[in-house]
Amino acid sequence: MPQFDFATFVPQLAWLTAFFAILYFGIVRFTLPKLGRVMTAREDQVTGDIATAERAKAEADNIQAAYDEGIAEARERARATLADSKAQVGRSVEARLAAAGEEVDARLKTAEAALEQARAKAMTSIESIAAEASADIVERFTGKRPTPSVAAKAAKAAVAAH
Repeated sequence: MPQFDFATFVPQLAWLTAFFAILYFGIVRFTLPKLGRVMTAREDQVTGDIATAERAKAEADNIQAAYDEGIAEARERARATLADSKAQVGRSVEARLAAAGEEVDARLKTAEAALEQARAKAMTSIESIAAEASADIVERFTGKRPTPSVAAKAAKAAVAAH
């Protein structure tokens, strides 16, 4: 192998040193500064992006808080509207119930008056029937029929006693 030949070893070492120095200083002088600028630019961009993301997050949090507050206010307004509607419906129902109660009371009074008339008529009818029946009974037992006024008076007294 020619690399291990001592006659060519020193020139190979010199060329190796020369190429190493050219490559090293070429990289250090030209490539590293460009690489440093790219890395600095990327670091600045990432830092700016992080700051922008933090500002956007803070703004989104503010928007979310405002949205939640708006929803809470809307719910409270809806509850208040619902309570007002319930109260209004309750008053309406109470008014209708009062009107219906008055109508029922009027009907009840009319029915009671009609019932009292029917009762009075029935009592009159019962008294006249009782007077005729008692007159018939007295006539069967005694053979003499009492006068209608006496029979009516006796029947009225008997009905009043019960």
